[in-house]
Parts: sequence; C-alpha cells; structure tokens
Amino acid sequence: MVTAKKDDFPEKDVQLSDWCKALSHPARISILRILAARTECQCGELVIDLPLAQATVSQHLKVLKDAGLIQGEVDGPRLKYCMNKKNKDRFFKLIEQFNYHLSE
Repeated sequence: MVTAKKDDFPEKDVQLSDWCKALSHPARISILRILAARTECQCGELVIDLPLAQATVSQHLKVLKDAGLIQGEVDGPRLKYCMNKKNKDRFFKLIEQFNYHLSE
C-alpha cells in the first residue's frame, strides 16, 4: 500500500488539514469559543468552564498551540492564552476557498 506524503500536497491543503485535525475534538472547539469571547485567559479559568480536569485542558491547549491556532504568553508563574489572530484569519480564508471550490 502506498501512502502519500504531506510534502506532495499544496501547502494550503496541508495547513488546513492540520488545523482541522487540531479542531477535531469538541473540547478544543469549546476552548476556542471561550478564548474568542474573553480575548485571553489562563488554563485554570478554562477548567472552570469545561467538564475536564486541568491536565486534560492543558493537553488540549498544547494541541491548539502546536497547530498555531492559539498562542500562550508567560504571565508571572502562569501562561495566558489567546487566539492567534493571524492564523484565525488565514484559517477562515482557507475554509472560504475550500467551500468555494466545492460549490463550483
């Protein structure tokens, strides 16, 4: 069986695929909704709003951060998280282009 390498596909398709993979869990969608509404917050604040343990929320934050959908900034002994606005805009642009090509 032959498997395709990501390098064989257009960069925008690889990027959209990576972002969609990062968004493939409802907890991550919820985290993004919370961050969009609050501008920024710490992991402990997210734990209050989610039915998940702190360690689980941290794991989901790591996936979102590694994908570039959110960013974290050191605030004393803690990290505060916010949406990565540049990548958020790019994500929606790629989704729009994808949708356009599907409807042709």
